[in-house]
Amino acid sequence: MLRSLQIFGSLALLQAVASQQIGDIWQTTWEKNMLFTYLQPTPDLINFVTPGAIGSADIVIDDSSVYQTVYGFGASLTDSSAELLNNLKVQNSASYWQLMDYLFNATDGANSAGFSYIRVPLGATDFSANTYSYDDISRDTSLNNFNINDAPSDVFSVLQDILSINHVARFHIVPWSPPGWLKSGGTMHGGSLNTQYINTMANYLLKSVQAFSDKGVPIYAISIQNEPENSDTTYPTCDMPVATEAQIGLALRTLLNNNGFSGVKIIGYEHNWVDAANYPVQLMQQAGSAFDGVSFHCYEGSASDQASFTSQYPNKEVYFTECSGTLGSDWWNDIKWYMDSIFIGSISYGSSSGLMWNLALDGSGQPLLPGTDSCGGGCRGVVQINSNGTWSVNQEFYAMAQASKAILPRDVDGPWGQRIGVSVGGSLDWALVVGAYKTGRVLSSDWNRYSIVVLNWGDSASTSGNPQSVKATIKFRGMQATYTFPVGVTTLWWYAPN
Repeated sequence: MLRSLQIFGSLALLQAVASQQIGDIWQTTWEKNMLFTYLQPTPDLINFVTPGAIGSADIVIDDSSVYQTVYGFGASLTDSSAELLNNLKVQNSASYWQLMDYLFNATDGANSAGFSYIRVPLGATDFSANTYSYDDISRDTSLNNFNINDAPSDVFSVLQDILSINHVARFHIVPWSPPGWLKSGGTMHGGSLNTQYINTMANYLLKSVQAFSDKGVPIYAISIQNEPENSDTTYPTCDMPVATEAQIGLALRTLLNNNGFSGVKIIGYEHNWVDAANYPVQLMQQAGSAFDGVSFHCYEGSASDQASFTSQYPNKEVYFTECSGTLGSDWWNDIKWYMDSIFIGSISYGSSSGLMWNLALDGSGQPLLPGTDSCGGGCRGVVQINSNGTWSVNQEFYAMAQASKAILPRDVDGPWGQRIGVSVGGSLDWALVVGAYKTGRVLSSDWNRYSIVVLNWGDSASTSGNPQSVKATIKFRGMQATYTFPVGVTTLWWYAPN
């Protein structure tokens, strides 16, 4: 009897696996015939069947290896981005709401990217109309003059609009500089924090969390200082040694815990991959109890550098929070780099987010802070907003949108996607870069969703272009599906029991 039950159970599992089908595909192709386009396989859905010969590439999914949760993709809502978006809202309200839905609607099945991780500067950056903090009154160490409304009202208007579309969006706040009077040179442009003001700065950050909360914007995470190894005198920056950031973090953790914000994460570092083995590691050594993890930027080093940190602190979280597009760069080459380095690459090295820099700019990379030397080649936003009330999305959008679709919750208030194991074999294994994800369900009886994001960069660029589609097999739980991936980025999924 027991053996009969075992056989019956094995047959039932085999039938369940065999009935799995790939029926949902999102695609962006190198020649732009598909631009984040939804399609279903024709003439039939793609079945997982008894394995046969492998394809030119063989994608092997290992759902027994489950890694970090991925909380979303997005960009920074700088003052400049907020200004342009709000101007669009005033000029052409219907077009504004169409754009916002396309960017932020995370509803399953929606024709939208579902961006869900938004970084917000605290005070001015190189993309502000002027230099300001939330308290520019010298020697106000009690911060009696702290005023969140020193920020442009556009910022909070757009944040509220994002929340009205995507109630599961996460907000990560970070200053580009402390108030100038807290610093050695008396200015927000360059210099370093006077260490006598460590507790004042921690209180300034607490007040920022409280003020955003009072505005109806719940804070998911806060960082102490953007790019603490950068001191540029033409826009708000601050050189902040590890010891200083560590002390602020320890003080802030206590303040947050004592004021009802114990759930707000403190994320350290916020700088380039290249120093992953040093600054972030030392920060954990000095103040690991205060910091939930660290975040990285793309401007020097590579995604693999993240392993220098995660190998030493595997239980700390990692986020990727900034990379900027450059005006005039090649659309397809950018997408290849973004996918390989960030939206598949950084995630594969443990990141729980993937963000670009400015959410929106105009076609000239404006508006910039007057006098800043940043963005020498011109920064490109995820979205371009034009003075005539029109907008368009750039290559950064398509790269992130493809990645975002794989990890969004399947159910309302359901779990986010988790990275799972994947490898690629076959004669054309070099042509595919793959990330794989599992998204759980609210009801245990519902099947999980399994997604892959696949970059086919087999365009033979060195021979003046010879795009090569790759016929690949996909192995999952002992069964096999077959799909031909065009040169581009493809996101597809299927469902299977837990």
